Amino acid sequence: MLRASHIPPVATPALSALKISLIPALSLSSSLPHLYKLSTFAPLHNFLPKTAPPNSSPISFKRFLPMLGHHPCPKASFSSGSGTGGGRELLVQHLLVKEDDLKLLLELQQRISGGGEDLSDLAVEYSLCPSKEEGGMLGWVRKGQMVPEFEEAAFSAPLNKVVRCKTKFGWHLLQVLSEREESLLGEIQADELHVKIQDPTFAKEAQLIDVREPDEVAKASLPGFEVLPLRQFGSWGPEVTTKFDPEKETYVMCHHGMRSLQVAKWLQSQGFKRVFNVSGGIHAYAVRADPSIPTY
Repeated sequence: MLRASHIPPVATPALSALKISLIPALSLSSSLPHLYKLSTFAPLHNFLPKTAPPNSSPISFKRFLPMLGHHPCPKASFSSGSGTGGGRELLVQHLLVKEDDLKLLLELQQRISGGGEDLSDLAVEYSLCPSKEEGGMLGWVRKGQMVPEFEEAAFSAPLNKVVRCKTKFGWHLLQVLSEREESLLGEIQADELHVKIQDPTFAKEAQLIDVREPDEVAKASLPGFEVLPLRQFGSWGPEVTTKFDPEKETYVMCHHGMRSLQVAKWLQSQGFKRVFNVSGGIHAYAVRADPSIPTY
């Protein structure tokens, strides 16, 4: 039986070894909205600035987020009003042994199927993958992130059934624990947001989050945005899925669009289905959409 302690909120570094190649970083320079198909392998603290502003205290996210991989996932074109991605994400755990240890792998598979042992417990003891520290948990994965053999086995495996496959890394036992619709991360331009804000129903139907610090909000703000300062993540982060509805469209804004992108990626990793980063932040909004908003 899988123990809850073996399921981290996001993935471990293990998936980096299964990914096909390094993927270029995201670009925010396009004039059109974009949809980034992301998974949980890039947590919030991986995108935080390396240095903090003067007179600021350091932030530690380790209390809430385990250390993960560092490679963002590819982006795809998006036009406003499009539907969902139509793909699936799988919650996968596995163990890995050497290529010449097939006999061991078969013994472990028998201990699971015939003896009732947990793959997660055996991964801790036998796996060569760094994910063994989390009971072999890889987190949520989607097509295009893994080597073909592992992907084929995972996406064809019945739910909860332990199956084996061979990759260039060795032999794997893998188990799909759950599946969900692929979540999406988009980008919205300042002028597009301005049009939406003119609709009185927008603020009621969407969730608007401003991750700037209180002193910044005092200089310039937009109506309807709830302020969740990034530097206070420790206080609001653990409660975000109860305070906000992951099924509703969520828009995240900061000064220039970088801190908000960090938080948007993290919200997406927490299961928020449709998250939009405000490109260029409130500065772009003031310059391109509404000159009555002060710049700073």
